[in-house]
Amino acid sequence: MPAGLIPPLLAGTMLYARGVQVLWSHDARRGVRTWEIASFAAGMVILALALLSPLHEASEQIFTAHMIQHELLMVAAAPLLIVGRPAVVMLWALPLRTRHALARAVRTPAWRAAWHALSRPFDAWLIHGLVIWLWHAPVLFQATLRSEAMHALQHLSFVGSALLFWWAVIHPTRRAALGLSIVYLFTTAVHTAVLGALMTFARTPWYPMYASGAAAWGLTPLEDQQLAGLMMWIPASLAYLIAALMIVRRWLRDSEWRVARGERATAAL
Repeated sequence: MPAGLIPPLLAGTMLYARGVQVLWSHDARRGVRTWEIASFAAGMVILALALLSPLHEASEQIFTAHMIQHELLMVAAAPLLIVGRPAVVMLWALPLRTRHALARAVRTPAWRAAWHALSRPFDAWLIHGLVIWLWHAPVLFQATLRSEAMHALQHLSFVGSALLFWWAVIHPTRRAALGLSIVYLFTTAVHTAVLGALMTFARTPWYPMYASGAAAWGLTPLEDQQLAGLMMWIPASLAYLIAALMIVRRWLRDSEWRVARGERATAAL
């Protein structure tokens, strides 16, 4: 699977770079800022690190490495990519006729209804939460260790649901929804911490198929699971809480700006 990921990762990077080039050639730097480009680049590096480095091989041997890989995908790469606004930038990399065709397609009632249903913060929060909990069910998780196709599906659903979730909380359709984004980030931190704690304090291993791999790394299966649970419980939950605090800061700044604008408008009367 890792070798098959190289072409799409390269294609996405090149498409984004081309989009930046086109935007800047039209003196449209307001359309993509330097820090957004840096965020996208960092997200792609972390994505490659999680999927193409020795971490991927280790993830097939011990559960702790698998958990680190998943958290890198969901709480590091996904939000960084979304901050980089890849959809907007990559659209500019396409020929003019293709851009217009896509613009017409996304304006159709069916597409708008589907996207609205998926990108509502509550729906995105629910989908992301269900994906996390369902894939950690022992039956499904161990199936990913037996089947490369199931493993690929797991990664795809983790990344896809994470991108959807972070898009919904970082770029809500309404400014008023920023307050709800804080709630969704906080509750995600809570429920992932609960799942991590359940793994950490479990008395028996959930995934026996990792037993031989854990032994090769000098761990018992239960110790391996406890370390993985701690990874989800503390660093991953902390990442969601930090993101919530950043949204709070943005929300307060926007509120202050709206108040100041209202005061200036009142003074002008």
